[in-house]
Amino acid sequence: MIHERQLFGPGPSNPYPEATAALGAPLLGHLDPLFIDLMDETSDMLRQVWGTSNARTLPISATGSAGMEAAFVNTVHPGDVVVVAVNGLFGQRMCDVAARCGAEVVPVEHEWGHPVDVERVLAAHPSPAIIAAVHAETSTGVRSDIAALGAAKGDALLLVDAVTSIGGIELRADDWGIDVGYAGTQKCLGVAPGLAPFTINDRAFARRVDKPRSWYLDLGLLGGYVGEASSKSGGRTYHHTAPVAMVASLHGGLRRILDEGLEEVWARHEEAGRLLQDGLEEMGLELFAAKGHRLPELTTVKVPEGADSAAVRRYLLERHDIEIGAGAGEFASTVWRIGLMGHNARPDAVLLVLAALEDALAHA
Repeated sequence: MIHERQLFGPGPSNPYPEATAALGAPLLGHLDPLFIDLMDETSDMLRQVWGTSNARTLPISATGSAGMEAAFVNTVHPGDVVVVAVNGLFGQRMCDVAARCGAEVVPVEHEWGHPVDVERVLAAHPSPAIIAAVHAETSTGVRSDIAALGAAKGDALLLVDAVTSIGGIELRADDWGIDVGYAGTQKCLGVAPGLAPFTINDRAFARRVDKPRSWYLDLGLLGGYVGEASSKSGGRTYHHTAPVAMVASLHGGLRRILDEGLEEVWARHEEAGRLLQDGLEEMGLELFAAKGHRLPELTTVKVPEGADSAAVRRYLLERHDIEIGAGAGEFASTVWRIGLMGHNARPDAVLLVLAALEDALAHA
């Protein structure tokens, strides 16, 4: 039986209808000229949502976590110093992946719920090869100033996690000095999980690892199949069987976003987040993320005293078919994460989740 849920957690979100419809289109072969054209159009649209002109911008055939792996495995040489801004779970994961690639990792720890302290990150090492940071920390609902890091990065490469920010809030990879960026499809892009929108500029590509530890995620090999290759050049080479239906779905979701207008989509997320956060505070609940740095697309709220976090989430799921997320790490039982991403960034969705949460707090 097909069961429909309202996905108001940290991801996945309910997809845009255009993304869902594209999944039902007739399947194409992964080297069919029609699919190659579709892939090229998808990569072009990804450049627009990334805010970049990078030729090597592509949907990697795996989830956002593989985008993270690709970012580090292609840029970290053994012994490289990698400074990582850690203000949540996904900064911690960056440290783990960089270390597995042989980096000397310099973590710059922050209190969860607060943005990255740019000055401390820049002062952590005099000459790092890479500075890495999360733009929108999914575990805490906090936005950090990536542009400030990029403006003062020096010779270091700036590597950025944009999984929760892309398609939801302002993101300007070229203007902000992002050299390598990765994301996921399942949040503000409004597409099912399964692809990792990725971009790398010429500066970073020139410094890449010649033969990275991962064959599948080797950008030198991937570049001959998608991104830098053109369907009109005759230079397209076989690398792997692309998930053609997912690429078609991403194409549909991106077309939906760009038809609405990227800045209009950002404004829609901003309005939905503000309405939700105001409504939660009117209910007497306390927000977790630092004021002035809260994400509109992902709100973190403290579980009120006396409430059973798991019971409330279970009631929402069973009674209202609504999913919200638990907190992460030490805040797993004391914080809820409520996402209004992509198709769900709408005022009617705000009213629905507020009413359902009020009911759950009264009866769970």
